[in-house]
Amino acid sequence: MTDSGQAMNPTVTKQPAEAAPRHRLADILEQAGFGIEVCTDGQLVYSNLAQASPLIDRPRSTAFNVERDGVSYDISLTVDASEQEQREHELIQRAYFDDLTGLPNRALLERSVNALIELGETFGLAFIDLDGFKEVNDYFGHDIGDALLARLAERLSRSLRSTDMLARLSGDEFVLLVSPAEAAPELEGRIQEVSRLIKSPFVLSGFEVLASASIGVSLYPAHGRNYSELRDSADRAMYRGKSNGKGTIQFFDKTIEHAVAERTRLEQRVRRAIRDKRVCCVYQPKVVLRTGEVTGVEVLMRWMDEDGIIHAPGDFLALASELGLMDDLTHSIVAETIASVDLINEAFGGTISISINVTATQAGDPTFMKSLVDALIASGYPERFIVEVTEEAFLSKSVFQERILPMIRASGARVSIDDFGVGYSSLSALADITADEVKIDRSFVTDIHKRPRSQYVLKAIEALSHSLGISVVVEGVETVEELAYLQGATRVAYAQGYYFSEPVHLTEFTRKSVVETATRSVEHARGVKAGRG
Repeated sequence: MTDSGQAMNPTVTKQPAEAAPRHRLADILEQAGFGIEVCTDGQLVYSNLAQASPLIDRPRSTAFNVERDGVSYDISLTVDASEQEQREHELIQRAYFDDLTGLPNRALLERSVNALIELGETFGLAFIDLDGFKEVNDYFGHDIGDALLARLAERLSRSLRSTDMLARLSGDEFVLLVSPAEAAPELEGRIQEVSRLIKSPFVLSGFEVLASASIGVSLYPAHGRNYSELRDSADRAMYRGKSNGKGTIQFFDKTIEHAVAERTRLEQRVRRAIRDKRVCCVYQPKVVLRTGEVTGVEVLMRWMDEDGIIHAPGDFLALASELGLMDDLTHSIVAETIASVDLINEAFGGTISISINVTATQAGDPTFMKSLVDALIASGYPERFIVEVTEEAFLSKSVFQERILPMIRASGARVSIDDFGVGYSSLSALADITADEVKIDRSFVTDIHKRPRSQYVLKAIEALSHSLGISVVVEGVETVEELAYLQGATRVAYAQGYYFSEPVHLTEFTRKSVVETATRSVEHARGVKAGRG
């Protein structure tokens, strides 16, 4: 043994294999301070990474002469540094690679970007943010979420050129380094291919998981002089795209600077509105489609700005969710609703239902949902309440299905599937859904009297729901023609929409005003239907 504890063993010298062609990424990484060797199969091997863990600066072999009992011996020994090199490799992996996916991490990405800048290269950064990844974790569990990230990394890595780099920053955030940058149409085509690969279904532990990503793209040198500026530009572009919907691709441009400033101002307004309790409840009636009788109310939200102007939620709710304020906001809405039940009873009696919305994320959060159910029980009449969730909550084996739904039912409250038909479920999934009510999304109701495909879909949902004992409500009824068709061609019992009443404050929400308006609306629709007959 040597004094360093390393074994001294004889070695057999081997001829080096024929060198592989230089890997272009090797040039980039060498510029970043990495020593690089390239194996014959083209795989990069990192060596002499002094910044991570300096190799011991001593000869790997030694020769010496000893004499014993009058006999001279020539001895040659070499250092077996395999254990040291293994530790070196592990240190490199921890410092520069992601444990879950094996991809380069933020540190290696940043060094590589700075190296490209030193080389004077043009390149692009694509910031990739998975849409709704928290919901995947909530509904399928964190093991499936981790498996999705690992499989996604593997799938995208297979599509890379040798000069590109895919890195994982954290959570569900990835960055694609595209070098050299191509002309805009070609680069956009490559990013679209990345988006397509992400959207292709993943089969994980027997579950089919669908994913999409919002992608923002920045270019060097047009959109930043260093890694930090380029990443911020790509990040801003991604958020601009996400505001237009999921699965978008957005290249950075100067108009985004203005959008970022507007978003910052809106964020400040949202925080102040919640802090100053300028968020209030409004109520929209649910009526019997053929009589106009009010059988329930849905609690909706409005917010007041500093000038006293009342606004519909718009971007308010999405931004509140991003800021982590949604739970507090929902609790305040529930508290105000419970405090107003006596007034609702005075107007309509103690039998009408009261529907409260929760987000998909909240529906999968046992802690939040328990606090909500506890509040409904404490009201003294939980059976009056209907908890509205989107169909995403009913994904098979979800936390909602297995843990939260039984808790709601045990309290006496009921469950409604909101916006049915626009989410993840197929029609056949209704057979496995133990809901009390289905609310058909307004997209199927708009102009239904002249859209045969929407008519077929609505009738199919209606027929299956009735066979399962699930009530059906159509949302978004806004014209007399829509109502006349629903009355004459369907068996749907209940409806909501501006045609009957817009959401109003409790002071306006009296039996007389709402019932009279709803009744007149129904009678008008009957007249239209009779006229056609």
